Amino acid sequence: MRHDPHTAFKGLGTALITPFTPDGQIDFPRLSQLVNRMIDNGVDYLLALGTTSEYPTLAPDEKDAVLRCILETNAGRLPVMVGLGGPNTQFMIRKLERLAAFEVDAILTVTPYYNKPSQAGLVAHYKTFAAATDMPVFLYNVPGRTSCNLECETTLRIAEECPNVVGIKEASGKMKQILQLIAKRREGFMVISGDDLLTLPLMASGADGLISVMSNAFPAKVSAMVHHIMAGRMDEARAIHQQLVPLTIDCFKEGSPAGVKAIMFAMGLIDNALRLPLVPVSDKLQEEIALLLSDTPKR
Repeated sequence: MRHDPHTAFKGLGTALITPFTPDGQIDFPRLSQLVNRMIDNGVDYLLALGTTSEYPTLAPDEKDAVLRCILETNAGRLPVMVGLGGPNTQFMIRKLERLAAFEVDAILTVTPYYNKPSQAGLVAHYKTFAAATDMPVFLYNVPGRTSCNLECETTLRIAEECPNVVGIKEASGKMKQILQLIAKRREGFMVISGDDLLTLPLMASGADGLISVMSNAFPAKVSAMVHHIMAGRMDEARAIHQQLVPLTIDCFKEGSPAGVKAIMFAMGLIDNALRLPLVPVSDKLQEEIALLLSDTPKR
């Protein structure tokens, strides 16, 4: 039985990386280790095949294999959200047929990229996509990657007209827009931070949690911060947030997931391997990360 999305996706979700071997193959043993590490350190749910997984560089059969590995390792212990995106609405609907073979709990679907649709086009896209599935759907707004912003009123309209659209991962960095969305959303519609650095102020303002990149490296710390906020222990949350800020800034200096992979490589968790067109961070940044890590507990 699927988890209730209104409770399953509150708190901390990790946008899982895809570990690669030095020759560019998927490192399934380390992917399994990563899933278990998330579960053992307080993460509330998993995001498979999100941006951080290097989704665009994976072939269709590799995406299936990555998702299968995550689900088999997880074995029902945590809810699993899966990323599904593309610039072609009808092609996206065909992808749903492939996804039907997997027992996942929700879909996270990014705004169509490259085409730069209007707000009316975004409404039509999401209404068409949501009508094609009975799965809970989360919108994903990340205009820095898609050149397409889901405006507040557009998100509110989609939420009202599509009952199975139950939330949004907001990674626009547009604080005014996100705060308006939190204030105006319908009851039960979740707003999730998609930006590690902005999580503290957004959750303090009513956001429902975080889908995190940094928790790949620091699951216990990020989980503790999110759960402290949820429990109203703001002093404890601020202390963890401030401790992680320098590494979080470095994590995104030269792009993601290159930054978090650099951190995890320095921690001995994975090989520092990405797929072109992504490459590892510069030697200078890798050295800076190593210095910061020497002052940060490795959990």
